[in-house]
Amino acid sequence: MAEYNPFENMLSVLDKAAENLGLTRNDYEVLRHPERELLVSVPVVMDDGHVEVFQGYRVQHNSARGPYKGGIRFHPAADLNEVKALAAWMTWKCAVVNVPYGGAKGGIAVDPTKLSKGEQMRMTKAYTERIAPIVGEHRDIPAPDVNTDGQVMAWFVDAYSKVMGHDVLGVVTGKPIELGGSLGRNEATGRGLMLALKHYYEANNDSIKGKKVATQGFGNVGSIGSKLIQDEGGIIVAVNDIGGTFYNAKGIDVKKAMAYSSTHGKSLKGYQEDGLQEITLADFWKLDVDVFFPAALDNQINASNVNDIKAKVILEGANGPTHVEADAVLEKKGVHVIPDIFANAGGVACSYLEWVQNLQGFYWTEAEVNEKLARNLKLAFNDLWALSQEKKVTLRMAAYMIALKRVVRAVQLRGM
Repeated sequence: MAEYNPFENMLSVLDKAAENLGLTRNDYEVLRHPERELLVSVPVVMDDGHVEVFQGYRVQHNSARGPYKGGIRFHPAADLNEVKALAAWMTWKCAVVNVPYGGAKGGIAVDPTKLSKGEQMRMTKAYTERIAPIVGEHRDIPAPDVNTDGQVMAWFVDAYSKVMGHDVLGVVTGKPIELGGSLGRNEATGRGLMLALKHYYEANNDSIKGKKVATQGFGNVGSIGSKLIQDEGGIIVAVNDIGGTFYNAKGIDVKKAMAYSSTHGKSLKGYQEDGLQEITLADFWKLDVDVFFPAALDNQINASNVNDIKAKVILEGANGPTHVEADAVLEKKGVHVIPDIFANAGGVACSYLEWVQNLQGFYWTEAEVNEKLARNLKLAFNDLWALSQEKKVTLRMAAYMIALKRVVRAVQLRGM
């Protein structure tokens, strides 16, 4: 397979979707390029007094359908191509679930596990100050992503509010409840994934109950998604995270594993339960399961493992976890991929609800938030499934076609 470039990976799917829609290159050329790419130097006074400077990014892909929206990640592999791709995926994701946002993404090239909490706070606030001129509650609204959480968003709110001279709670979503966060937001991405899988099986006159699932990644998305799938009767037989790869033929106790991970540095290293065994990552991809649930990073399903996969369903919890060429192999094998730009969109759909609550200063109960989220995702799935069946295309292609058509229309209406 070709050398992996996530932005080129995205463009190859986009071009095919445009072809299926009968669009000319002129119709969507503007969407093949981000509107703005910002690189910033992020200086941090470390605990021992010396200064480190980290590379930071914020890419704003498209604003035709509304303010930019997208997370901020802290990861040593973060670079411009990755952030560009993630920003574009956010544009399509927002369009698929029909929330009035465009796409953006941000990040800092850093391993946060090597920083103290104080260093992380100073880094977050320095980054916030650097990107402050291009973000805001009506301009660009960040959120948590890989290795960031509600605490990081709280630091962001504080730094941005000081720059503006008044509190601006709506500048980010995914905040702690005490700072204007929404009930249900922490679980929203995982809940959306469970609902995506549930709707897929219902459309095929089946159910999650009894399905064997292997989860890659056990952070917020992987752990909560696995727990909710287990609550629906699914059997989580394997989990891979930074601490190792674990298999239990009878099913892993996800709640117990989550509790262990939360008190052991967000890692399952050393985790034990009856029937649990540690296996290699290579064997993980060869497991005879019904569903693979990649919820870690991009480009995880590729030339090295795609031919080993026996699962009939891929539930994409991460952004861009499947290489475009591996995607073609999966299609030939008859594997159904529930694509990232729909499957993990519960987070941004709920972020929209948080943002609305911040702007109006009125907050809903968790039940109300979950009900609104579920209704949104059900409508989005119905559109996705109907187009997939009508045009005889994959769910990924249907998702891109829906998203591209909506964004192109917004661009045309604006006269852009």
